[in-house]
Amino acid sequence: MATVSRQPANNRLRQLRAFCQAAQAESISKAAERLFLSQPSVSLLIKGLEEDLGVPLFERRGPRIRLTAAGQALLETALPLVEALDRLPELFTARLGAVGSGSLDIAAGESTILYLLADYIKRFSEDYPQVNVHLHNVTGRDGMALLRAGEVDFAVGSLIEVPGDIGFDPVFTYEPMLITPLGHPLARQQAVTLEDVGPYGLILPPRHLSTWRVVDLVFQQHGVPYHVVLEAGGWEVVKKFVQLGLGISIVTSICLEGDERLEAISLSQYFPKRTYGIVTRRGKFLSPQARAFIELMDPEFFTRDEGAETPTASSGRARGAQTDFTGHDESLP
Repeated sequence: MATVSRQPANNRLRQLRAFCQAAQAESISKAAERLFLSQPSVSLLIKGLEEDLGVPLFERRGPRIRLTAAGQALLETALPLVEALDRLPELFTARLGAVGSGSLDIAAGESTILYLLADYIKRFSEDYPQVNVHLHNVTGRDGMALLRAGEVDFAVGSLIEVPGDIGFDPVFTYEPMLITPLGHPLARQQAVTLEDVGPYGLILPPRHLSTWRVVDLVFQQHGVPYHVVLEAGGWEVVKKFVQLGLGISIVTSICLEGDERLEAISLSQYFPKRTYGIVTRRGKFLSPQARAFIELMDPEFFTRDEGAETPTASSGRARGAQTDFTGHDESLP
Protein backbone atom coordinates (compact mmCIF):
# COMPACT_ATOMS: atom_id res chain seq x y z
CA MET A 1 0.00 0.00 0.00
CA ALA A 2 1.29 3.43 -0.94
CA THR A 3 1.86 5.83 1.93
CA VAL A 4 1.87 9.60 1.68
CA SER A 5 4.44 11.51 3.69
CA ARG A 6 3.44 14.81 5.24
CA GLN A 7 4.69 17.80 3.30
CA PRO A 8 4.28 21.50 3.95
CA ALA A 9 1.15 22.62 2.13
CA ASN A 10 3.06 25.08 -0.03
CA ASN A 11 5.54 22.45 -1.22
CA ARG A 12 2.78 19.94 -1.93
CA LEU A 13 1.03 22.51 -4.10
CA ARG A 14 4.29 23.17 -5.98
CA GLN A 15 4.71 19.43 -6.52
CA LEU A 16 1.16 18.99 -7.76
CA ARG A 17 1.34 22.04 -10.01
CA ALA A 18 4.57 20.73 -11.59
CA PHE A 19 3.04 17.27 -11.99
CA CYS A 20 -0.17 18.61 -13.62
CA GLN A 21 1.73 20.82 -16.04
CA ALA A 22 4.06 17.97 -17.04
CA ALA A 23 1.13 15.60 -17.49
CA GLN A 24 -0.78 18.04 -19.68
CA ALA A 25 2.24 18.95 -21.79
CA GLU A 26 3.68 15.39 -21.81
CA SER A 27 7.03 17.06 -21.32
CA ILE A 28 9.16 18.14 -18.35
CA SER A 29 10.80 20.92 -20.35
CA LYS A 30 7.47 22.40 -21.49
CA ALA A 31 6.18 22.25 -17.92
CA ALA A 32 9.27 24.13 -16.79
CA GLU A 33 8.64 26.84 -19.40
CA ARG A 34 5.04 27.28 -18.28
CA LEU A 35 6.03 27.45 -14.60
CA PHE A 36 9.07 29.70 -15.19
CA LEU A 37 11.27 27.13 -13.48
CA SER A 38 14.34 25.22 -14.56
CA GLN A 39 13.88 21.71 -15.93
CA PRO A 40 15.86 20.13 -13.03
CA SER A 41 13.60 21.93 -10.52
CA VAL A 42 10.47 20.48 -12.11
CA SER A 43 12.05 17.03 -12.25
CA LEU A 44 12.92 17.22 -8.55
CA LEU A 45 9.39 18.30 -7.62
CA ILE A 46 7.87 15.38 -9.53
CA LYS A 47 10.44 12.93 -8.17
CA GLY A 48 9.67 14.10 -4.63
CA LEU A 49 5.96 13.61 -5.24
CA GLU A 50 6.55 10.09 -6.56
CA GLU A 51 8.66 9.26 -3.48
CA ASP A 52 6.01 10.68 -1.17
CA LEU A 53 3.25 8.66 -2.84
CA GLY A 54 5.37 5.55 -3.26
CA VAL A 55 4.37 5.01 -6.90
CA PRO A 56 5.78 6.04 -10.30
CA LEU A 57 3.61 8.69 -11.96
CA PHE A 58 5.26 8.74 -15.40
CA GLU A 59 6.77 6.33 -17.88
CA ARG A 60 9.85 8.08 -19.21
CA ARG A 61 10.83 7.44 -22.81
CA GLY A 62 13.41 9.96 -23.92
CA PRO A 63 12.05 13.52 -23.98
CA ARG A 64 8.45 12.29 -23.95
CA ILE A 65 6.68 11.16 -20.81
CA ARG A 66 3.44 9.26 -20.37
CA LEU A 67 1.24 8.88 -17.32
CA THR A 68 1.12 5.57 -15.53
CA ALA A 69 -2.24 4.30 -14.28
CA ALA A 70 -1.43 5.83 -10.88
CA GLY A 71 -0.44 9.08 -12.57
CA GLN A 72 -3.71 9.24 -14.47
CA ALA A 73 -5.66 8.70 -11.26
CA LEU A 74 -3.70 11.47 -9.54
CA LEU A 75 -4.20 13.85 -12.48
CA GLU A 76 -7.97 13.37 -12.39
CA THR A 77 -7.94 14.07 -8.65
CA ALA A 78 -5.41 16.88 -8.48
CA LEU A 79 -5.99 18.93 -11.63
CA PRO A 80 -9.38 20.44 -10.66
CA LEU A 81 -7.95 21.30 -7.22
CA VAL A 82 -4.83 22.98 -8.62
CA GLU A 83 -6.85 24.91 -11.19
CA ALA A 84 -9.32 26.04 -8.53
CA LEU A 85 -6.54 27.21 -6.19
CA ASP A 86 -4.80 29.08 -9.00
CA ARG A 87 -8.03 30.97 -9.73
CA LEU A 88 -9.19 31.36 -6.14
CA PRO A 89 -9.36 35.20 -6.26
CA GLU A 90 -11.65 35.11 -9.29
CA LEU A 91 -13.87 32.45 -7.72
CA PHE A 92 -14.06 34.38 -4.45
CA THR A 93 -15.02 37.57 -6.27
CA ALA A 94 -17.73 35.71 -8.16
CA ARG A 95 -19.15 34.28 -4.94
CA LEU A 96 -19.46 37.84 -3.69
CA GLY A 97 -21.72 38.52 -6.64
CA ALA A 98 -19.46 39.93 -9.34
CA VAL A 99 -17.30 38.74 -12.19
CA GLY A 100 -14.38 41.13 -12.01
CA SER A 101 -11.29 41.40 -14.13
CA GLY A 102 -9.49 38.37 -15.45
CA SER A 103 -9.17 36.49 -18.69
CA LEU A 104 -11.29 34.14 -20.76
CA ASP A 105 -9.76 31.84 -23.39
CA ILE A 106 -12.02 30.16 -25.95
CA ALA A 107 -10.96 27.80 -28.75
CA ALA A 108 -13.05 27.84 -31.92
CA GLY A 109 -12.69 27.65 -35.67
CA GLU A 110 -13.01 30.59 -38.01
CA SER A 111 -16.57 29.74 -39.06
CA THR A 112 -17.71 29.34 -35.46
CA ILE A 113 -16.11 32.63 -34.42
CA LEU A 114 -17.50 34.51 -37.40
CA TYR A 115 -21.06 33.19 -37.54
CA LEU A 116 -21.87 31.93 -34.05
CA LEU A 117 -19.70 33.59 -31.40
CA ALA A 118 -19.49 37.18 -32.63
CA ASP A 119 -22.79 38.33 -31.10
CA TYR A 120 -22.08 36.54 -27.81
CA ILE A 121 -18.62 38.11 -27.61
CA LYS A 122 -20.18 41.54 -28.09
CA ARG A 123 -22.79 40.95 -25.37
CA PHE A 124 -20.26 39.47 -22.96
CA SER A 125 -17.84 42.38 -23.49
CA GLU A 126 -20.64 44.84 -22.77
CA ASP A 127 -21.60 43.01 -19.56
CA TYR A 128 -18.04 42.34 -18.37
CA PRO A 129 -15.78 45.04 -19.86
CA GLN A 130 -12.90 44.26 -17.48
CA VAL A 131 -12.56 40.65 -18.66
CA ASN A 132 -9.91 40.10 -21.34
CA VAL A 133 -11.35 37.70 -23.94
CA HIS A 134 -8.88 35.76 -26.08
CA LEU A 135 -10.24 33.79 -29.04
CA HIS A 136 -7.96 30.99 -30.26
CA ASN A 137 -8.73 30.42 -33.96
CA VAL A 138 -7.62 26.81 -34.30
CA THR A 139 -8.38 23.58 -36.12
CA GLY A 140 -10.13 20.70 -34.38
CA ARG A 141 -6.93 18.84 -33.49
CA ASP A 142 -5.19 21.96 -32.20
CA GLY A 143 -8.28 22.99 -30.26
CA MET A 144 -8.38 19.65 -28.48
CA ALA A 145 -4.68 19.98 -27.61
CA LEU A 146 -5.26 23.43 -26.10
CA LEU A 147 -8.24 22.14 -24.15
CA ARG A 148 -6.36 19.17 -22.73
CA ALA A 149 -3.33 21.31 -21.91
CA GLY A 150 -5.48 23.71 -19.91
CA GLU A 151 -4.59 26.64 -22.18
CA VAL A 152 -8.23 27.45 -22.94
CA ASP A 153 -11.26 27.46 -20.66
CA PHE A 154 -13.49 25.67 -23.17
CA ALA A 155 -14.07 25.31 -26.89
CA VAL A 156 -17.09 25.91 -29.10
CA GLY A 157 -17.60 23.86 -32.21
CA SER A 158 -19.17 20.93 -33.97
CA LEU A 159 -18.38 17.26 -33.52
CA ILE A 160 -18.63 13.76 -34.83
CA GLU A 161 -17.46 11.95 -31.70
CA VAL A 162 -16.09 12.98 -28.31
CA PRO A 163 -13.32 11.27 -26.28
CA GLY A 164 -14.07 9.92 -22.84
CA ASP A 165 -12.20 12.75 -21.13
CA ILE A 166 -14.20 15.39 -23.00
CA GLY A 167 -17.75 16.64 -22.55
CA PHE A 168 -19.90 18.02 -25.34
CA ASP A 169 -23.14 19.90 -24.75
CA PRO A 170 -25.00 20.59 -28.01
CA VAL A 171 -26.62 24.02 -28.18
CA PHE A 172 -27.32 24.90 -31.82
CA THR A 173 -28.37 22.84 -34.83
CA TYR A 174 -28.08 23.95 -38.46
CA GLU A 175 -29.49 22.61 -41.73
CA PRO A 176 -27.46 21.38 -44.71
CA MET A 177 -28.19 23.74 -47.60
CA LEU A 178 -27.61 23.81 -51.32
CA ILE A 179 -26.61 27.31 -52.42
CA THR A 180 -26.78 28.53 -56.02
CA PRO A 181 -26.52 31.88 -57.84
CA LEU A 182 -29.71 33.92 -58.09
CA GLY A 183 -32.00 32.71 -60.85
CA HIS A 184 -30.35 29.28 -61.06
CA PRO A 185 -32.52 26.56 -62.67
CA LEU A 186 -32.52 24.48 -59.47
CA ALA A 187 -34.04 27.38 -57.52
CA ARG A 188 -37.12 27.25 -59.75
CA GLN A 189 -37.87 23.62 -58.88
CA GLN A 190 -40.40 22.71 -56.19
CA ALA A 191 -38.14 19.94 -54.90
CA VAL A 192 -34.44 19.27 -55.56
CA THR A 193 -32.96 15.77 -55.61
CA LEU A 194 -29.35 14.60 -55.70
CA GLU A 195 -29.94 13.61 -59.30
CA ASP A 196 -30.79 17.23 -60.03
CA VAL A 197 -27.62 18.46 -58.31
CA GLY A 198 -25.22 15.96 -59.92
CA PRO A 199 -24.83 17.59 -63.36
CA TYR A 200 -23.83 20.96 -61.91
CA GLY A 201 -20.25 21.63 -60.82
CA LEU A 202 -19.73 21.77 -57.05
CA ILE A 203 -17.52 24.17 -55.12
CA LEU A 204 -16.27 22.37 -51.99
CA PRO A 205 -13.65 22.80 -49.27
CA PRO A 206 -10.31 21.08 -50.01
CA ARG A 207 -10.35 17.34 -50.60
CA HIS A 208 -8.50 16.43 -47.37
CA LEU A 209 -11.27 17.92 -45.20
CA SER A 210 -14.29 15.91 -44.17
CA THR A 211 -16.89 17.98 -46.02
CA TRP A 212 -15.64 16.51 -49.25
CA ARG A 213 -15.74 13.01 -47.73
CA VAL A 214 -19.32 13.47 -46.49
CA VAL A 215 -20.50 14.80 -49.86
CA ASP A 216 -18.74 11.98 -51.67
CA LEU A 217 -20.24 9.38 -49.32
CA VAL A 218 -23.81 10.64 -49.74
CA PHE A 219 -23.58 10.79 -53.55
CA GLN A 220 -22.02 7.33 -53.66
CA GLN A 221 -24.69 5.87 -51.37
CA HIS A 222 -27.37 7.13 -53.76
CA GLY A 223 -25.43 6.08 -56.86
CA VAL A 224 -25.40 9.63 -58.25
CA PRO A 225 -22.36 10.92 -60.19
CA TYR A 226 -21.08 14.42 -59.43
CA HIS A 227 -18.05 16.58 -60.16
CA VAL A 228 -16.14 19.29 -58.31
CA VAL A 229 -15.13 22.37 -60.32
CA LEU A 230 -13.36 24.31 -57.57
CA GLU A 231 -11.80 23.74 -54.15
CA ALA A 232 -12.03 26.72 -51.80
CA GLY A 233 -11.49 27.07 -48.06
CA GLY A 234 -13.78 29.18 -45.87
CA TRP A 235 -17.50 29.74 -46.26
CA GLU A 236 -17.16 33.39 -47.27
CA VAL A 237 -14.89 32.36 -50.14
CA VAL A 238 -17.25 29.56 -51.16
CA LYS A 239 -20.27 31.89 -51.10
CA LYS A 240 -18.43 34.51 -53.14
CA PHE A 241 -17.55 32.07 -55.90
CA VAL A 242 -21.10 30.73 -55.98
CA GLN A 243 -22.42 34.29 -56.30
CA LEU A 244 -20.04 34.77 -59.24
CA GLY A 245 -21.63 31.79 -60.97
CA LEU A 246 -18.59 29.50 -60.85
CA GLY A 247 -20.60 26.61 -59.40
CA ILE A 248 -22.97 25.57 -56.64
CA SER A 249 -22.15 24.32 -53.15
CA ILE A 250 -23.43 22.39 -50.15
CA VAL A 251 -23.00 24.33 -46.91
CA THR A 252 -24.46 24.53 -43.41
CA SER A 253 -27.04 27.20 -42.66
CA ILE A 254 -24.79 28.65 -39.93
CA CYS A 255 -22.97 30.60 -42.66
CA LEU A 256 -26.14 32.04 -44.25
CA GLU A 257 -27.11 35.39 -42.76
CA GLY A 258 -29.99 36.17 -45.14
CA ASP A 259 -28.47 39.06 -47.04
CA GLU A 260 -26.41 37.03 -49.51
CA ARG A 261 -27.22 37.21 -53.22
CA LEU A 262 -27.81 33.47 -53.27
CA GLU A 263 -30.57 30.91 -53.53
CA ALA A 264 -30.66 28.50 -50.57
CA ILE A 265 -32.40 25.11 -50.71
CA SER A 266 -32.53 22.59 -47.85
CA LEU A 267 -30.89 19.21 -48.42
CA SER A 268 -31.74 17.79 -45.01
CA GLN A 269 -33.36 14.76 -46.66
CA TYR A 270 -29.88 13.69 -47.79
CA PHE A 271 -27.25 15.22 -45.52
CA PRO A 272 -26.97 15.22 -41.71
CA LYS A 273 -27.70 18.32 -39.69
CA ARG A 274 -24.76 20.03 -38.04
CA THR A 275 -24.74 20.51 -34.26
CA TYR A 276 -22.57 23.09 -32.52
CA GLY A 277 -22.04 23.22 -28.80
CA ILE A 278 -19.75 23.75 -25.82
CA VAL A 279 -16.74 21.45 -25.52
CA THR A 280 -15.11 21.05 -22.10
CA ARG A 281 -12.50 18.86 -20.47
CA ARG A 282 -14.22 16.69 -17.90
CA GLY A 283 -13.47 17.78 -14.36
CA LYS A 284 -11.85 21.04 -15.43
CA PHE A 285 -12.29 23.98 -13.10
CA LEU A 286 -14.42 26.58 -14.88
CA SER A 287 -13.60 30.13 -13.96
CA PRO A 288 -16.40 32.59 -13.15
CA GLN A 289 -15.74 34.24 -16.51
CA ALA A 290 -16.13 30.93 -18.33
CA ARG A 291 -19.32 30.10 -16.45
CA ALA A 292 -20.77 33.53 -17.23
CA PHE A 293 -20.04 33.17 -20.95
CA ILE A 294 -21.40 29.62 -21.11
CA GLU A 295 -24.58 30.67 -19.34
CA LEU A 296 -24.94 33.49 -21.86
CA MET A 297 -24.86 30.93 -24.67
CA ASP A 298 -26.87 28.26 -22.86
CA PRO A 299 -28.76 29.44 -19.73
CA GLU A 300 -29.56 25.83 -18.72
CA PHE A 301 -26.03 24.48 -19.09
CA PHE A 302 -25.33 24.18 -15.35
CA THR A 303 -28.81 23.08 -14.34
CA ARG A 304 -29.23 20.12 -16.72
CA ASP A 305 -26.38 18.03 -15.29
CA GLU A 306 -25.63 16.67 -11.87
CA GLY A 307 -23.08 18.66 -9.92
CA ALA A 308 -24.26 21.92 -11.44
CA GLU A 309 -23.31 23.79 -8.26
CA THR A 310 -19.65 22.88 -8.56
CA PRO A 311 -17.27 25.03 -10.61
CA THR A 312 -16.03 22.10 -12.71
CA ALA A 313 -17.09 21.27 -16.25
CA SER A 314 -20.08 19.03 -16.81
CA SER A 315 -19.53 15.55 -18.16
CA GLY A 316 -21.46 16.46 -21.29
CA ARG A 317 -24.26 14.66 -23.05
CA ALA A 318 -22.40 13.31 -26.04
CA ARG A 319 -19.37 11.04 -26.04
CA GLY A 320 -17.02 9.39 -28.52
CA ALA A 321 -13.58 10.24 -30.20
CA GLN A 322 -13.01 13.41 -32.23
CA THR A 323 -14.26 16.95 -32.30
CA ASP A 324 -14.19 19.70 -34.88
CA PHE A 325 -13.66 23.39 -34.22
CA THR A 326 -12.89 24.40 -37.80
CA GLY A 327 -16.18 24.42 -39.64
CA HIS A 328 -14.70 21.93 -42.11
CA ASP A 329 -12.43 19.33 -40.53
CA GLU A 330 -14.60 16.59 -39.12
CA SER A 331 -18.18 16.93 -40.33
CA LEU A 332 -20.35 18.58 -42.92
CA PRO A 333 -19.85 22.36 -42.58
